[in-house]
Amino acid sequence: MRCTALQYLAFYLLLFPLLASCYSGQRDAEGYFLYNDASGIQSLDPAFAKNQSVMWPVHQLYNTLVEPDSALKMVPSLARRWEISADRKTYTFYLRNDVFFHNDACFPNSKGRRLTANDVVYSFQRLRNPATASPGAWVFNERVAEDAPFVALNDTVFQLRLARPYQPILGILSMQYCSIVPKEAVEKYGAAFRRHPVGTGPFQFVVWEEGQALILKKNPGYWERDAAGNRLPYLAGIKVSFADSKATEFLLFRQGKLHFINDLDPSFKDEVLTKRGVLRREWQGKVQLNTHPYLAIEYLGFLMDPQNELVQQSPTELKALRQAINYGFDREKMILYLRNSLGTPAQSGFVPAGLPSFDSNVVRGYRYNPAKARQLLQAAGFGGANKPPRLRLLTIPVYADMGDYIARQLQEVGLDIQVEVVQKSLLLELTSSSRALFFRGSWIADYPDAENYLSVFYSKNPAPPNYTRYQNPRFDALLEKALSETNDSARYDLYRQADALVMEDAPVVPLWYDKVIHLVQPGVEGFQPNALNLLELRRTKVE
Repeated sequence: MRCTALQYLAFYLLLFPLLASCYSGQRDAEGYFLYNDASGIQSLDPAFAKNQSVMWPVHQLYNTLVEPDSALKMVPSLARRWEISADRKTYTFYLRNDVFFHNDACFPNSKGRRLTANDVVYSFQRLRNPATASPGAWVFNERVAEDAPFVALNDTVFQLRLARPYQPILGILSMQYCSIVPKEAVEKYGAAFRRHPVGTGPFQFVVWEEGQALILKKNPGYWERDAAGNRLPYLAGIKVSFADSKATEFLLFRQGKLHFINDLDPSFKDEVLTKRGVLRREWQGKVQLNTHPYLAIEYLGFLMDPQNELVQQSPTELKALRQAINYGFDREKMILYLRNSLGTPAQSGFVPAGLPSFDSNVVRGYRYNPAKARQLLQAAGFGGANKPPRLRLLTIPVYADMGDYIARQLQEVGLDIQVEVVQKSLLLELTSSSRALFFRGSWIADYPDAENYLSVFYSKNPAPPNYTRYQNPRFDALLEKALSETNDSARYDLYRQADALVMEDAPVVPLWYDKVIHLVQPGVEGFQPNALNLLELRRTKVE
C-alpha cells in the first residue's frame, strides 16, 4: 500500500545511500539502473511529455494502447488487438483484462484497481480538455469525430472514431501523451499529479526530490512477461540524478556511478571516439558503444512566404540560389570531422533513414558539387562581378562550428554567409514569428511515420511545424492522398513523391540524419537503443 507521510520519509531515509551514491564512491543498490538527466524533469504527468526528459520516466510509469516494435511496426500493449472498420474511420480496441494501476492512496484501501475502457476515454478527453493545457492537445485536432470520438463499449472494449481516414493514427496513440491515467489520481492530487504519478507501467513511483534524484521501483504486479513466462521488468528499480553539468555527468560515468550516458557532448567526443565513430583504443573493453539510426534530422531552413518583406528583399526567394547552397558544401566531411561520424549525411530527402518509407534510390537529395553550385548561381543572375548579397545564418551555440564550416565552403563557390549565434529560445521565437530568413533547425519524430516529417511543409500548418511557410498545392495534394491511403506500399510511394518535391523546391538544406548514441557500462545487458530514443528498460539487467 502507499506510504503515509511519515512512512514515506522513513522509506526515503532508508534509500538515502541510493540517492547519495551518485556522488560517492560506492555502487548503488543492487539491481537499480542509474542515469543522469542534466536538463531536469519538469513533470511526471504524461499530458506534459513534450520532451525527452519527461518522456523517459513517463515511459516507465505508464502504458499506451499500442507501441512500436524494433521495426517501428505498431504492436499490442494495453490493447490485445484491434479492428478497423471498412471506411477506416472506426478503430475498435480490445483491452487486456489483467492490467492494474499501481497501488495508491487514491484508490479504496490503497489497492490499485483494474484498468478499463473508461480510463482510456477519460485519458484522451483529459488530453484534449483546454483546462489541462497539455502541449499534446494537438494530437487529436481535426482527426477525431466531433461527436463521441471516444467510446467505452464495455469494460474491455474501447472505440476511437475519426473524422476521416487517417492512416498514422496508431502512431499517434503510441505517443507518451496518450498514456492511460486513472481519474481517481488526477482528481485526488490535482496540480500535484505532476509529481505523484499513478500508472500501469513496469515501474512505480517512490520519491522525487527535484534537482536531487528521482527513484522508481519495480512494479511487482506488472502484466507483461518475457518469452519464458518470467514477469517483467528484471530491474529492481531506476534512479535518476540531476547533475546539471555534462562534465560532471561524464565524470560520474567514468567512475562507474552511472550505467549509461545518452549522446556525447562535443567537448568529450574526441577523447572517446575516433573520427570514424568507433571507440578509441584506451576505451575499448571498458565501455560499450551502442548506436542506432535516430528519427531526427538537422537542417537549415529558408523563410518562403512570398508576402513577407524579408523574403521579397532577399535572393533566397530564388530556387536556383537555394539549390546552390545545397550543392555548395561537403556533408560527408562535415560529419566525419565535426561529428566523429555520429550521423549520416542527409543526401536523400527530409524524411530520415530508419523509417519504412525511406528510399535513397527514389528520393534524391544533394551531394557536394561546387561546379553545379556555381552554375546555379549564374542561372540565378549572380556571375562575374555581380555577387549575391551577404546572407545571415542564425544558429545556436552548440552548432556554431557547423555554421562556420558551411560558410567557409560556400564562400569558395561565391556565397557570403555571416553566421550569427543566438540562444535557442530566441531562435525559436524568430522562426515562429517569420522573422528568421535563413536559420538552423531540427526535427525529431513524434511518432514513427513519414507524415510527421512531411507535415513540416504542409501549407495549412502554422509554425510550428511549418517554420519555412512552404506552400505548394501539389505537395499538399500528395500528402492528403497519402493520409487516406490504406495500402502501405502505395502510401510510402506518395510520401516519397512528396519528399522529392520538397527537395526540388529546396525550402531546406538537409544536413544529417542523426544517430542515437549510448555509452554503456560493461555490466548492463538487454539495453539497446531504438529509433525514437525511448529509454527501454523492461528487459534490462545490471550486475
